[in-house]
Amino acid sequence: NDTASDFLRGKIHEVVKDPAVAEALTPRDHGFATKRPPIDSHYFETFNRDNVRLVDLKAEPIVEVTPKGIRTTAGEYELDILVFATGFDALTGPLISLNLTGSGGRRLSEAWAAGPRTYLGLQTPGFPNLFTITGPGSPSVLCNMPVAIEQNVDWITACIGDMQAKGLTRIEAEVPAADQWVDHVNEAANATLLPMASSSWYLGANVPGKPRVFMPYAGGFARYAGVCDDVARSDYRGFARR
Repeated sequence: NDTASDFLRGKIHEVVKDPAVAEALTPRDHGFATKRPPIDSHYFETFNRDNVRLVDLKAEPIVEVTPKGIRTTAGEYELDILVFATGFDALTGPLISLNLTGSGGRRLSEAWAAGPRTYLGLQTPGFPNLFTITGPGSPSVLCNMPVAIEQNVDWITACIGDMQAKGLTRIEAEVPAADQWVDHVNEAANATLLPMASSSWYLGANVPGKPRVFMPYAGGFARYAGVCDDVARSDYRGFARR
C-alpha cells in the first residue's frame, strides 16, 4: 500500500503545476483505497486552470455565508453560485433520525450510543420486526450497492414468507448473536488497512460526536451472503421468532 500510495502521490504532483496546490490535493493521512477512491476524469488537471482556485477548508474553516459568497477565517470569497455539499451521516444517521423506539421504550439512538450493534446488519436486539437494509454490519458501501440491497431484500422477503407460513408474527435478533457478529465485523475490518484512515466516514469521522467505529462489513459480499444463507437454513439461527 505504501508503494501504491507513493506512486499516486507522485502522479498528482506531476499533473498539478503549482506545488502548493498539488500538496493540498495529496492525501497524506491515509493509504490508497482506505477511503473510497475517486474515478479520475481529469479532476486534477482542473486545478491548473486560471479560473479555478483551491481553498483548503482544513487550513481556513468556513465562518459564514455572506450576501456575496463565503467568508473563511482567512477572508471572503465572492461567488455567483454556491453549491452545498454538506456530507452525510452514513449507515446509522438516517435510522437514528427516525427516532425509533424499541422494546421497553429504549430508543435506537441509545442502543447505538457507543456504535451500532446489529446481527448481520439486518436487525438490532430490542427492536423486533425492524429490518435494516444495507445497515451497519453488512457489506453495504464496501460492495456494489444494488447487489447488496437486492440480497438483503431477498433474504428479508424469504424470512417474512417463512414466518407467515408458520403463523409467526415477531422476529428479533438475539443479543449473543449480535455480540458475536459485531466481534466478527471488527475482526474483518482489523484484517485490513481500512480502520487506519482516521478521517473516513466509514468510521463516522465526518460527524462531530459520532462514535469512531468501523461500520460496514469488510469480509466480502460472497462470504456475507453465505453466512446469511446458512442462518436461514438453520431455521434463522440467532433470531428469536414467535
